[in-house]
Amino acid sequence: MDYRIFPPDEIIETEISLPLSKSETNRALIMNALTPGDTPVGAIAECDDTRALIEALGSDADTINIGDCGTAMRFLTGYFAAKSGRTVTLDGSERMRQRPIGPLVDALHLCGANIEYVGVEGYPPLLIHGTELKGGTIEIDATVSSQFISSLLMIAPTMTEGLTLNLKGEPSSLPYILMTLGMMEQRGITCERIPDQIIVNRDEYRPTTTPIEPDWSAASYWFELSSMGSAYIGLPGLKLPSLQGDAACAKIFQRLGVMTEEEDGVLQVSPSPDMYGRVDLDMSDTPDMAPSIIVACAALGVPFHITGLGSLAIKECDRLQALHNELLKLGVEIEIERGNSAIWEGRRLPVFEVPVIETYGDHRIAMSFAPLATLIPGIIIKDIEVVSKSYPHYWDDLRKAGFIMTDAAEPIEDEESEES
Repeated sequence: MDYRIFPPDEIIETEISLPLSKSETNRALIMNALTPGDTPVGAIAECDDTRALIEALGSDADTINIGDCGTAMRFLTGYFAAKSGRTVTLDGSERMRQRPIGPLVDALHLCGANIEYVGVEGYPPLLIHGTELKGGTIEIDATVSSQFISSLLMIAPTMTEGLTLNLKGEPSSLPYILMTLGMMEQRGITCERIPDQIIVNRDEYRPTTTPIEPDWSAASYWFELSSMGSAYIGLPGLKLPSLQGDAACAKIFQRLGVMTEEEDGVLQVSPSPDMYGRVDLDMSDTPDMAPSIIVACAALGVPFHITGLGSLAIKECDRLQALHNELLKLGVEIEIERGNSAIWEGRRLPVFEVPVIETYGDHRIAMSFAPLATLIPGIIIKDIEVVSKSYPHYWDDLRKAGFIMTDAAEPIEDEESEES
């Protein structure tokens, strides 16, 4: 289904209960599965990604298909490799079969894993014969995906020799690695880290009562909305500081005229007249927020040069190319440089119709363009169901904020002119 979106007639003042962190939930599920005994999970994020992971962890099937969930593919590859006596074929969607997993498989082989490629070498599907892993000292290219490193770290305590992981190159999305280490330490695992090396000894996970936080990645769309106009939004339970790297959202959007203040456990997000005339950012640590930042800058007319975007090519779609294609419909032509950066100097091209935004099966493309309805009433977002991957009640929350969404397939009714 496609939505045509119209903004509220009045100033937006609302309180939104964000979904719990998908990133924390996925890590908690793997660590709980590795914890001896019956470990309660507690409140977790409810979305396609977490459901795929829960179903896989509870399945005894010979073949498990995790669809489009890249996190599940990477975390389960490590988990099943360390699951002694379990043999499983781990598969996904056609898009998943195009997303590389070779560096993780190579690293697991060095730890003693038995994994075979069923199709194209370096890509899913994988035939995994679970065994007790030896571990030891290995090296991995840290520039490709933080999830490869997190997958290795979470199973490291089960390895007979523990794991000393030497990181080659500047780590991609370092805050996600730090999140993994922080959650491991909450569960009793001692992790030693120096800039290019992480040491985890053999040990056992212990249960924790630390709750999952609300999702800062989801919060970025509400910061984006606040940057575009008079939107005052309360986000209960969202905390600073946070284990989540995307908490950098608050500081980044401050450059785009958004203030934050915590009051009685609610983070208050509100517009400010103070705005940078240009934004230059390295988003290597926070690539998931790139769509909301780039769309906000384009909407506000703020030129930008954003680097550290190389990992966007292997997400649910090539997000950098998708942003280029869809922003062009707004008269904004961004320059993609070396597949790693996006540049816009503020020049606009003429636009003659309300844009229809393709979402490419990507939840973050859909959610980052929807706030533009405040500036472009009637903007159409295609395939709105994609948000179920991480934020299933996103459209309901927009309605709560006063937005009106109609089926784009239905004609717009002309207002009847009043008789004099």
